[in-house]
Formats: sequence, structure tokens, C-alpha cells
Amino acid sequence: MAQRKWSAAVTETSDALDLKKDIFASKDPHAIAVSLKRSAERSHRRKANPYRSAMSMLTFYINRAGKNLSKTQRKTLDDAKDELRAVFGKTS
Repeated sequence: MAQRKWSAAVTETSDALDLKKDIFASKDPHAIAVSLKRSAERSHRRKANPYRSAMSMLTFYINRAGKNLSKTQRKTLDDAKDELRAVFGKTS
């Protein structure tokens, strides 16, 4: 039996969001943010409010991917955090 990463199990079975396939591979920070917002608002498995759930999932992915992310993809995902704040109206 192949061993699975615990992070994959968390994503599939916890109160995580139902995400669009390969959304974190996108090169468009706004598309990532909009997809996370949509998933967070539609999810029945989340415990926190939609904004917090979406931001948590994005941060979780960044932390789990860690050094395996290219600098370009890391910047895209960091920019997606700002976009996520904007689409939820959380900018100051």
C-alpha cells in the first residue's frame, strides 16, 4: 500500500474547501482568489467564515508546498493573498 501524505488527507477529508482542480497551479492571482472565494462560500464543510476558510486554505497550500514552489509560483500565490483580501472587501 502506497503511503499518502498527511496534507492530502487533510485536504480531502477535513473541513477543508471543495477546490477547483489545479487551482493553485494557475498563473493568475485574481483567478485563484475568485475560485477560493467561490469554494468557501459554497462549502458546507467549513467551520470558519468564508474569508478565513479561503485564506487558511491558501496559506496551508503555500506552507505545504514550501521549497517545492518556484519563485514565480510563490509570488503568484502571495499575490493571491492580496487579491483574496480585495475580493472579500478586506483591504484597508
